[in-house]
Amino acid sequence: MFRYHCLNPVADVGLEKFTGEYEAVGDINEADAVLVRSAVMHDMEFGKNLKVVARAGAGVNNIPLDRCAEEGIVVFNTPGANANGVKELVIAGMLLASRDIVGGIQWVQEYEEDGQIAKQAEKQKKKFAGCELQGKKLGVIGLGAIGVLVANAAVHLGMDVYGYDPYISVDGAWQLSRSIHHANTVDELYRECDYITIHVPAMEATKGMINKDAVSLMKENVVVLNFARDVLVNEEDMIDALLTSKVKRYVTDFPNDTIVGVKGAIVIPHLGASTEESEDNCAKMAVKEVMDFLENGNIRNSVNYPNCDMGIHAAGTRITILHRNVPNMIGQFTAILAAENVNITNMTNKSRGGYAYTMIDTDTEISDGLTQQLRGVEEVLKVRIII
Repeated sequence: MFRYHCLNPVADVGLEKFTGEYEAVGDINEADAVLVRSAVMHDMEFGKNLKVVARAGAGVNNIPLDRCAEEGIVVFNTPGANANGVKELVIAGMLLASRDIVGGIQWVQEYEEDGQIAKQAEKQKKKFAGCELQGKKLGVIGLGAIGVLVANAAVHLGMDVYGYDPYISVDGAWQLSRSIHHANTVDELYRECDYITIHVPAMEATKGMINKDAVSLMKENVVVLNFARDVLVNEEDMIDALLTSKVKRYVTDFPNDTIVGVKGAIVIPHLGASTEESEDNCAKMAVKEVMDFLENGNIRNSVNYPNCDMGIHAAGTRITILHRNVPNMIGQFTAILAAENVNITNMTNKSRGGYAYTMIDTDTEISDGLTQQLRGVEEVLKVRIII
């Protein structure tokens, strides 16, 4: 029996995918798996049973990834599950920025009810006039699951789209419209585009990448959209750019005390993935990842360990070992097994940064003593036997 704990409400359509071998528990210390959305886990202590954390969404800044890796806890996210919901809101953000829809609606709501609203609207609507998206240049920074969808949708809106992503995946490249221009540098994209939208993960290399230096390269009256992470934009620099009208509009899905109320900023209350469809998709994907890891040892869409897949565990014994990525680990594992006359039928090893994962299939039962020998190897973090 596997036990799971939900730190946030997770869509039932996902939880219903758990079979009878899974049981929900109220105490996180009893759980083999934790499902989480936005709950902050950095100050939490993890029980010895915890093997996996699945984030029902893309961002994982609420999870202590390094500490989880050191404790042999694999962390998953659900890339692409909420991509369409975010894409649609990015398109909405561009429309809100190009035409003063918000200002027009506010004027209508505030106008005195004197029976002349229709007549007054015809006189006042010029104050809220804007421009069309068709024919404008859009720059998309980051061509992952969301960036690709945004770029392709913008092409269908008649925009001239530039994409920049030096790390684009093969799948992403195949999905990208042939009409999209490849920007060789992000500076080229800054100089060319009327609208710029950013879709990259928050890392040390990307934090604050939209700053005064980046803005200085952009066109006058550019529109900047941020539906990825608030830390990607230096908001003090953005405020200066808005006040000087260098940036016409800044559309962000991340409200905070710094940016709320600034003229030219359109601040949305983090609605990017807040659709029923996105929440359902994320829940189903998270549960699928948890089940595949607990039952088969397979890792897909991990953010702190390498992806590694040996298919369905059907017969024999499967040994899974989370360990640090140092030399001679495979040699030590195979030597221990050989000394006990254990026959290896299949094996794989993958690494990611400072961590690695080894999966070994055998046609021999593994004793508790042999398991303890594997756990005793220096640099091993967690050993699990699947039978």
